[in-house]
Amino acid sequence: MRKFSMAAGILVASLGVALAGCSQVGGLKAKMAFKDANALYQQQDYRKAAEKYEEALQADPDLTAAYFFLGNSYDNLYKPARKGEQANDVLLTKAIDNYKKAAEREQDPKIKKLALEYLVAAYGPDKLNDPTQAEPMVQRMIELDPKDPANYFALAKIYEDTGNYEEAEATLVKAREAKPNDPAVYMQLAGYYNRQGEFDKTIEALEARAQQEPNNPEAYYTIATYYWDKAYRDFRLPEPDKKKYVEQGVAAVDKAISLKNDYMEALVYKNLLLRLQANLEKNPARQQALLKEADQLRDRAQELRKQKAAGASE
Repeated sequence: MRKFSMAAGILVASLGVALAGCSQVGGLKAKMAFKDANALYQQQDYRKAAEKYEEALQADPDLTAAYFFLGNSYDNLYKPARKGEQANDVLLTKAIDNYKKAAEREQDPKIKKLALEYLVAAYGPDKLNDPTQAEPMVQRMIELDPKDPANYFALAKIYEDTGNYEEAEATLVKAREAKPNDPAVYMQLAGYYNRQGEFDKTIEALEARAQQEPNNPEAYYTIATYYWDKAYRDFRLPEPDKKKYVEQGVAAVDKAISLKNDYMEALVYKNLLLRLQANLEKNPARQQALLKEADQLRDRAQELRKQKAAGASE
């Protein structure tokens, strides 16, 4: 996770919380150093911010919020492209040490959670690439907030990346159980099943997502794109199955368009689906009718695209 981008708004909010708590710390030196460090952090001057956080913690080791921001300052100074250089690697080691202290000692649940999230990232493929170290930390995050599906998603990814597919699926199912009304859990399941080549389960998850938000045209559009992709790209697919998938794709995209009749992307995909359907059609008259409708949809999509471009330029 790079410079000042992951949950930047949350970081700034947490920074405000930390500043508010600073009035409780002992010693004017710690207070002033912490305040200066926070200002430097917000300016993204991480090297000087780290020095000031170190100064604040030397004056008051119980200023627990500073551990997270000190760790994050070092994390932002670390360069993945320079991995293997001692001076650079030390920065990541310092980041991890301080994230751990924040996770263990900080009482603010927001900062504690952020510390754990950044710890997980530090053990991710872009940095230490040690998922076995990340797993217990994500488990801890789940314990802290068992209703947050994002933590289950992170754990499932660790399992999937290490080839533990059974646990990956089971963890995503737990995410669904934790928050069954959240469309995101079904999208995560769909993505997982799609990567595993389980098309029927993929569609099942996408349809479950659509049930959670029946008035969202994008939910049905997404189903249509998966049907098109399967019918178009899977050359091993028997023709009867290909026809069935195209028809189901058309039905899904029709639902999307019925909810939003100027849905440009949905019009494009219906055009593509109808062309596939025409290729599978044996009746010449029916084939031409499908191609004519596809052309009309293509033209309508192009018109909407031009209107959108014109509106953006005004």
